[in-house]
Amino acid sequence: MGYSFSFGVLLMLLVALVLSAFRILREYERGVVFQLGRFWKVKGPGLILVIPGLQQMVRVDLRTLVLDVPTQDVISRDNVSVKVNAVIYYRVLDAQKAIIQVEDYHAATSQLAQTTLRSVLGKHELDDMLAEREQLNTDIQQVLDAQTDAWGIKVSNVEIKHVDLDESMVRAIARQAEAERERRAKVIHAEGELQASEKLMQAAEVLARQPGAMQLRYMQTLSSIAVDKNSTIIFPLPIDLLGGFRRE
Repeated sequence: MGYSFSFGVLLMLLVALVLSAFRILREYERGVVFQLGRFWKVKGPGLILVIPGLQQMVRVDLRTLVLDVPTQDVISRDNVSVKVNAVIYYRVLDAQKAIIQVEDYHAATSQLAQTTLRSVLGKHELDDMLAEREQLNTDIQQVLDAQTDAWGIKVSNVEIKHVDLDESMVRAIARQAEAERERRAKVIHAEGELQASEKLMQAAEVLARQPGAMQLRYMQTLSSIAVDKNSTIIFPLPIDLLGGFRRE
């Protein structure tokens, strides 16, 4: 009786040991297998066999991961303090490097992203951060991708989400924008005056060619005044008439 019970327990342990050797990896997962502490191979996806006691497996997710970079205090090249945060999209291309070359690739990528964000943005002025965001995203992505390549990680995209300014800086930018609009309005007004003066000069040249053209223009002006029910009469005084008084 005791012998059969021990045999049954042993058989159950053996079955459990065999079943524990089988692992199922999803399509987006890979298993980095170590045999007696040394790297053996990368397995998956599907059903794989891991010998208990001799082999250990580490699962690696190959899907694109989203990393939210915390808000960073950045001083721009023109000495303006801003707060910037971003989001990074990356994925593991080489599972072996991601497990062997770095202790925690997710934490390492997060810390590297924070320092790179401060370093790259600190080389640009505030106007570049606000107007050239696409180019800054590309610069940060290229720097990160070059450094994470040794970890088997591909940084596919970087997006700067917010650039928060101090309240005094917001007011300064508003004043600058208002001054710029006033400058444009004055330039447009001056250009209009210039065009009007050129047209008036052309009209004067045309009227000077015919002596009666001025009288016709005078009659047209009187008719325009009469439409408004105005009792004021405008009588043009020729300059030639005054010339005789000057000679006397």
